Amino acid sequence: MNGWKNVITGFLAVSLCVSGCSKTETGSTGTTQPASNKPIIGVSVLTLNNPFFKDMADAMIAEGEKKGFQVVALSGDLDPAKQKDQVKNFITQKMAAIVLTPCDSKSIGTSISDANAAGVPVFTADVACTADGVKVVNHCATDNLEGGRVAGRAMVELLKGRGKVAIIDHPTVESGQMREAGFLEVVSASPGIEVVAKLGAEGAREKAYAVAQDLVQSHPDLDAIFAINDPTALGALAALEKAGKADQIKIIGFDGQPEARLAIKAGKLYATVMQHPKEIGSKSIDNIAKYLSGEQVAAKELLTPVIYKQSDAAADADLK
Repeated sequence: MNGWKNVITGFLAVSLCVSGCSKTETGSTGTTQPASNKPIIGVSVLTLNNPFFKDMADAMIAEGEKKGFQVVALSGDLDPAKQKDQVKNFITQKMAAIVLTPCDSKSIGTSISDANAAGVPVFTADVACTADGVKVVNHCATDNLEGGRVAGRAMVELLKGRGKVAIIDHPTVESGQMREAGFLEVVSASPGIEVVAKLGAEGAREKAYAVAQDLVQSHPDLDAIFAINDPTALGALAALEKAGKADQIKIIGFDGQPEARLAIKAGKLYATVMQHPKEIGSKSIDNIAKYLSGEQVAAKELLTPVIYKQSDAAADADLK
């Protein structure tokens, strides 16, 4: 690999697909001149409406400043076509590197292939690409398969090995697929637990609210829900509270967002699986810096998830 001198070449006149360079954007497609001649990293995350991805993107921006990069973070808004357009613009603008949290783990492969052909290194964070024949330098994420197992063990404990469970999932993204697989691996070993429904909500709070309303009507004897992330868990909780079922149907989420942790402290959610979005973001930028400096970078870096329950919330000094 060449050093920083070659990386910086060509960035003096580049224009950006953002309306600002020091903040995360929500999908701006306008253009402006860069604030400096620093190497630029283009980031497109699943959505910036989810605090998890906002924290991750903000950490990338902060770490980028420390490492001498300018980080442009956009929201894919759960729209694979929009995200592909963002990647196309990143390539056209000759970004030093691209970081993706794919809106669709398989279809993003064509965009990554285009970046590969253009010589722009691609990294993924939190959600991996599942397409064949493309090169991703490094994937940094929670160990989502193990996270699903952690959630499964908590569910078995909660139900004492017997009950009816529904999963509100996000099957088009790799992280959701892995969480569901790990969860099912554990609960399927407990013959007294029956998974009666698997419904998608795209990881979105509003959609999870509607899905949970349907679940209450179609499965009045439901005992628990595994929600693929915390916005899903909180959306489901709101639906259960409206239906007067919050005491009957328990919820396990995934993320460890402050609002979910507060709900756990109050006894409204049973548990969540803790992730560390800021660490994923900062490690991703650190790996880019190493790669562009010619260092070897591991193809995959997975962070260990842990369960977070009411006893953890009671000792959580960060909760107010």
